[in-house]
Parts: sequence; structure tokens; C-alpha cells
Amino acid sequence: MTGVRHGDGPQGRPETTEEAHALLRSLLGAWALSACSAEETAAVEEHLTECAPCAEEALRLRDAVGLLHHERDLDLDPLLRSRVLDNCLGRRPARIPVPAWAGPYDAETARLDALLQDIGRAEWHAPVRLRWFADGRPASRSTDVSGVIGHLLAVDGLVAAAVGLDDPVVPYGEGPHAVGALARHPYGAGPYARHPYGKNPGEDDPYGAEPYGNDPYGEGSPGPGPAERTEAFWRALEESGDERCLRDPWRHQAHTLVRTVSLAGRGVTELPVPYGTYTLPLRDALLERAFECWLHADDIASAVAYPYDPPAGPHLHEMIDLAVRLLPAALAERRRSGLAGPARTLVRAGAPGRSLRLEVEGAGGGHWYVALDSPAALAGPERQVALVALDGVEFCRLVAGHLTPEEAAAGQEGDREAIRDVLHTAASLSHL
Repeated sequence: MTGVRHGDGPQGRPETTEEAHALLRSLLGAWALSACSAEETAAVEEHLTECAPCAEEALRLRDAVGLLHHERDLDLDPLLRSRVLDNCLGRRPARIPVPAWAGPYDAETARLDALLQDIGRAEWHAPVRLRWFADGRPASRSTDVSGVIGHLLAVDGLVAAAVGLDDPVVPYGEGPHAVGALARHPYGAGPYARHPYGKNPGEDDPYGAEPYGNDPYGEGSPGPGPAERTEAFWRALEESGDERCLRDPWRHQAHTLVRTVSLAGRGVTELPVPYGTYTLPLRDALLERAFECWLHADDIASAVAYPYDPPAGPHLHEMIDLAVRLLPAALAERRRSGLAGPARTLVRAGAPGRSLRLEVEGAGGGHWYVALDSPAALAGPERQVALVALDGVEFCRLVAGHLTPEEAAAGQEGDREAIRDVLHTAASLSHL
């Protein structure tokens, strides 16, 4: 574009007011795109201070330009999706709404799916290091973006099987590529093992005549947990030469899970979901899967150099609350294994016991009390012996095994042994 001097027309003759206005208005589109020269920009901006209609048009054009920046999708406020859905549902309520307790899983799987949509085919092979905390020290496992999605697909399958859906790992637990515990025990074991076809005794049943299949490990024995399932799934895919993209089966499973729990109603929230050596009720299992989805999405984003925000504050608060609720029982288990200090006092169930106050700052924060000597004791300020303060995202990274206990706490006060035991117990909640 040639330079413009306000007031000069063609061949240098003075412009009329109408000609100057028309010329400067014709430059508004280029100005909104930042495509004007410095001289043109100065002339346009001087005109905008004098002409209200052009100033209004300039604002509309700048807003429109902002909608053209597709590369900023992942920087959007994580609450935007919820706000849009709330607005739509406010105008036309859903016949079968997603229950609030499934909201975090629905939101986090949608955010990860948006990230996967934006990355290129080659980036599916970008190296990713999965981290957790085991045996008192950091542990890790190398994989790639595709392997991370396979891991999420395999472990989410525990929840899928618990609500009667197909388990994605089961087809790889049989035949020449059968691996480890899944080959012997594809549907889990013990009181929560699921029968693959839901058949009754006496029907055509390739898995045994019992309504829930035979249990080769014995009644009540644990089935394969997240790590066993993941390693079996990865190895079976490699040995079978299956190189398909796992985004579609993972996405389909996530959508089906949300739809299934939405249709099931309130009665399924306490349905047990076996994780191998322990069991969670369905509402907590789905929240735990939302937590893992976020952390592994962040792993993927780091591997491909994409920005990725933490969950919305209310969802982050629920994730922190779940981790805190698991701490007393996990601490008791570590104590039985000799990994934590002995209980100082014995109290009746429901009676106040020694407690640690956890102050979590930032979005999703709040304060909690953790029972130190017995999971059945009442935690509260009456017998507080220690205080730990840290950021909400940092606490989640500790629980995920991405931070060591020594790196995590920003503020500590009181009983040092209690603080150490709680921080190490929080890290021990992590798994592959």
C-alpha cells in the first residue's frame, strides 16, 4: 500500500472531507489485520478519534479477526466448554443430563480429544516419559503419544467392565499373544470379577459354568491392576503388529462410559470398580480417571510443545478431595508395611484423633484435615499436630508422582514425622 496523508487526494490535490473519509474507511480491514504501514496506521487511528461510525466498525473488525486465530484453541479458558453447554442446556435442558459426578471425566476426555485433534500424525510417535512414585523413589516408563492413549484405554477399561461394557484389553488376553495375568484371568478375579457375556449357569459358556466365570487365583484374589493391564496391552499390540491409531477406540469408550452412567441414574455411584489390589466406588473411579486423563494429557502436551491448562477450579477441587480421602487408609497400609512411623495413640472409631491440616492454595483449593493414627478416627482441628501448605496443582503433581515429597511442600509446621508420612503417602497413591 502507498502512504496516505490525510487531506491529500490524487495527483496531490486536496481531498474533500467525503473522499478522505471514504479512503480511510476502506483501510479499516487492513488496519484490523495489522497490515497497514506505519503512516496509514497513524492516519486511520487519528480518524477513529473523530469518526464514531468508523470507530464502531473498527472494533467489530478487530473482534472478527480474533476469531480467525485457530492456533489459540488450547489456550481457551477450561470453563468455556461448560459455560457454552450450560447456556445451551438452559435454553433446552437435556432429556438425560450428565450427572455432576461424571462431569470432570467428561470435561477432561473432551480436552484431551481436542489436543489429539490438533497434533499431526508424526507427533503420535513423539517420546513421552510416564512418571510415578514407587518403593519410596521416582519411577518412570518410556513410551510415545500413542502408548499413552493405549494406557488410558486399558485402564479406563476397568471402569467400562464394571458397568457392563466391553473391556478393550480382553481380546489381547487370549490366543498366541496372551500376556501374563490377563491371559489367565482376563476379567479380573474375586467378588467383583465380571462375566464376559453376562450368561447364566448352564448356558453355552466358554469361560466356565459359573455366572461370573471361574477364578483361577481363588476367591477374593486380586485381578490385574493398571500396570499389569497396560504392559499386557502394549506388549500384545506390539507382538500382533497392530499399529492402528488408538484415538478412535479411546474416544468411543469415553463417550460410551459417560452415556452409560448418565442413563444408569443414581443407583450406580457405589458400584465397585476393582483396581487389582484395591477397589473404588464408581463415582470415585471415574474421578480418578479424570485426574489421570488430565495428567497424561499434560504429558502429551509437553512432549509436543503445546500449552495445556489445569482443570477447571471446581473439578480440580474434587480431584484434590478424592486424594485426601484416600490418604488415611493408604497411610495405615504403609504403616503395616513398616514404611511409616507407628501410630501414636489409639482412638475409638469416630472419636477425634491426631490430625494434619492440609492447606491447598489456588484454583480448586481449600483446607482438609487428615487422620494420622487411624482411618476410622475423626480428623479435625481439636487434635491438629501439623500443617502443610502447597499449591493445588503442585499437590496433584505430588499425588501423580511427578514431584517428590521433598519438592512438594511450600510450607510446613509441626510434627515432622507426621508431615513426612503424609507427603510420602500422597506420592505413593501414584501408579503407572
